Amino acid sequence: MSQGKTKEQTAMKKRFWMRAWMANAEVNTSPQPLANPEVRLQQPQENRKLVKFWRIAASLLLWQGVILGTPAQAQLKEEKSLTYSELLKKVKNREVAKIEIDEATKIAKVSLNEAKENEPPQRVALFDQNSLLLKELRQQNVPTEIRRSPDNLAALGLIANLFWLLLLLAGFIMIVRRSASNSGQALNFGKSRARFQMEAKTGVLFDDVAGIQEAKEELQEVVTFLKQPERFTAVGARIPKGVLLVGPPGTGKTLLAKAIAGEAGVPFFSISGSEFVEMFVGVGASRVRDLFRKAKENAPCLVFIDEIDAVGRQRGAGIGGGNDEREQTLNQLLTEMDGFEGNTGIIIIAATNRPDVLDAALLRPGRFDRQVIVDYPDYKGRNNILEVHARNKKIDPEVCLETVAKRTPGFTGADLANLLNEAAILTARRRKDAITMLEINDAIDRVVAGMEGTPLVDSKNKRLIAYHEVGHAVISTLLPDHDPVQKVTLIPRGQARGLTWYIPDEEQGLITRAQLKAQITAALGGRAAEEEIFGEAEVTTGAVGDLRQVTSRARQMVTRFGMSDLGPLSLEDPGGEVFLGGNVINRAEYSEKIAAHIDAQVRTIVQHCHGNARQLVRENRVIIDRLVDLLIDQETIEGDQLRKIVEEHTQMDKKQLVVS
Repeated sequence: MSQGKTKEQTAMKKRFWMRAWMANAEVNTSPQPLANPEVRLQQPQENRKLVKFWRIAASLLLWQGVILGTPAQAQLKEEKSLTYSELLKKVKNREVAKIEIDEATKIAKVSLNEAKENEPPQRVALFDQNSLLLKELRQQNVPTEIRRSPDNLAALGLIANLFWLLLLLAGFIMIVRRSASNSGQALNFGKSRARFQMEAKTGVLFDDVAGIQEAKEELQEVVTFLKQPERFTAVGARIPKGVLLVGPPGTGKTLLAKAIAGEAGVPFFSISGSEFVEMFVGVGASRVRDLFRKAKENAPCLVFIDEIDAVGRQRGAGIGGGNDEREQTLNQLLTEMDGFEGNTGIIIIAATNRPDVLDAALLRPGRFDRQVIVDYPDYKGRNNILEVHARNKKIDPEVCLETVAKRTPGFTGADLANLLNEAAILTARRRKDAITMLEINDAIDRVVAGMEGTPLVDSKNKRLIAYHEVGHAVISTLLPDHDPVQKVTLIPRGQARGLTWYIPDEEQGLITRAQLKAQITAALGGRAAEEEIFGEAEVTTGAVGDLRQVTSRARQMVTRFGMSDLGPLSLEDPGGEVFLGGNVINRAEYSEKIAAHIDAQVRTIVQHCHGNARQLVRENRVIIDRLVDLLIDQETIEGDQLRKIVEEHTQMDKKQLVVS
């Protein structure tokens, strides 16, 4: 008889059991808006050239004005001026010694008899017809000289005008060329955005992939298909057309694709599912056609589509008609993968963490022949992953990676990489030469529970938190079906003021009714300790997270696992979320009468476990008081020390005494 693991069982193995005393009954977890950082927009190359061009033009215009205006300004500074009337008066009074008239500029330079030796002549602006002035000059016998000045301003003005004409023409040509370039980009809008590598140099090989041995073996066979196809075709085997990598986030799906690219030695295309779809209808389908056209030209080759759920979601779900852009893109992808025309030599590798929302036509054999599950690594896998990530870090010889692997059930490969990185940061912050177990343990606490907060001061509040956490620890230790306690601490982390850590049993794939009730009873241990020690009036909001967890677990026992007086019935609604591939309308599959019975059964289970928790607190008050005093003094009690104290006062189950 084969039994599959349910999602609930996988989730229960994923993390440490943790009980947290919360300071407030309700914690506002809504995301706060973040101020967008100032982003400097980089202009395209053409825009930068155009801006540079006009800056140069403006500078030249400024210099032109300076150059053309300099001679006239210099003359104004070195010569004085007279009015026309003053000139006539001085001629009549015989005060003018000499006069020079420039026909080009209509300026007269007048030298006076009273002028000093080095004093420059004075300037007078003339009219086009100056008959009266010439008559007076002849009558007074004033020496008069008429000549044309050698000023080249007119020539410079002509050259400047020609220069500006050529400059405007060059600017017009640049604008036309830029417009033509944009038109070319518009024509390429439907081209594939896939990154192409003739021989992928990802720097990742199968030796760098650890913890997912089964998935790695499946994909190694795909590489062999590409390198030595005759081994399989000789016996009539057909090369698989597609491989779908399925698993939770952080388990190594993209890393496996990089390893395939590094090992295969064939052309490699990589693209994200979101890069197919644009705001314009038809662009996604065009990009799919272009991608497979390029792949056929370079066959045999690999095509990796990351996050394929962005384009491969179930058709007809949510709101949208048959002309929806995403559906057209999916239809084209289905046709290219296994349509009328073949695509021999092209292997499609896709990755997703939402296989439940993918279209059924996409998952059938002939398109994705294989679905490789990339699941959470077990103890051995975590140990191998830690060894890979520890290669480039300076680890103290006393560090035991096997112990770290035991402490991290439910961690993914990405979690373990982040764990060692956090430990390295703590080591550098503490100015140590190598990473020790202290830094690794602190990093585990930080990754799971958050940053370490300010220690609590001795007060009634600290003692109340201590009783709450010791209540969890003692009750879970006394229950034979509960996981052993790893440690109890009063050091705040994140939003939790105190924490109780457990060591789950990974080897057990199924969970019994007794274990579920033990978990609910231990979760209510903190509230039970508050009620028995301080009284009903002093009960705090610290158990808000525990109560939420207790209610959820009891309801699952009734509606999902069939562990109630209602009988072996599955009453949980199977419908998915809107826009995620499920039904648009979700409704319960049972009557209101059954719903009332469900609520009554949930309440019965919780009340029974709550009564057991309060009884255990009353019967073991001496143990609890002693552990509370020790916890306030040390702020942290390890699991072995806690079990030793409990064993001195009562008989314990063998499972609690022997912790692997």
